[in-house]
Amino acid sequence: MAIGKRLNKAREGVDREKLYPLADAIKMVKERAKAKFDETIEVAINLGVDPRHADQMVRGVVTLPNGTGRTLRVGVFARGAKADEAKAAGADIVGAEDLVEKVQNGTIDFDRCIATPDMMPLVGRLGKVLGPRGLMPNPKIGTVTMDVTGAVKGAKGGSVEFRVEKAGILQAGVGKASFSEEKLVENIKALADAVAKAKPAGSKGTYIQRVAVSSTMGPGVKVEPGTILG
Repeated sequence: MAIGKRLNKAREGVDREKLYPLADAIKMVKERAKAKFDETIEVAINLGVDPRHADQMVRGVVTLPNGTGRTLRVGVFARGAKADEAKAAGADIVGAEDLVEKVQNGTIDFDRCIATPDMMPLVGRLGKVLGPRGLMPNPKIGTVTMDVTGAVKGAKGGSVEFRVEKAGILQAGVGKASFSEEKLVENIKALADAVAKAKPAGSKGTYIQRVAVSSTMGPGVKVEPGTILG
């Protein structure tokens, strides 16, 4: 009941039918982020795609200019010199067969997963474990790579993976409520730019249809789509 009252109060002053310029929407969301922890600011984008068709899948990775405010644990599947490279770059857990066995047994001590190409025959066995969690390494988003240093530093430095879901909705965390409005605007525009560049050839009509921003515990605020680009 207390949560309902708090959310109703947070919704005061938000016109749920109005589309706000991005900067105004961010200001409203920040003002309503009253939880006792530093809430994550999230953006949801409805895309004019049908991801059930392979040629309309939208996914990628973008490094946010101001980071995410989260400290990600990065796991790397690699051997030899590449394993040493991953450790030097700041990976939290590095391994080969030993790490595969650990994950198969249900222990996943990482939020982002990277693998060198030679490890994929082994890592492929973990599809049923890593896939549903969105952790399966993929060359399209730079998580299957020989550039282990770049991938680890990117993950640690604020790179965000994005992928459209079944209903054509793409969601991502773009910072914390403690970030300045300017930094959040910059991060959202960087994400939107990456999503725009990932537009599939099979997408027809309006690509970015609806946008909303919210904090972890706060109400969603609708955004004028044209204000998130550029």
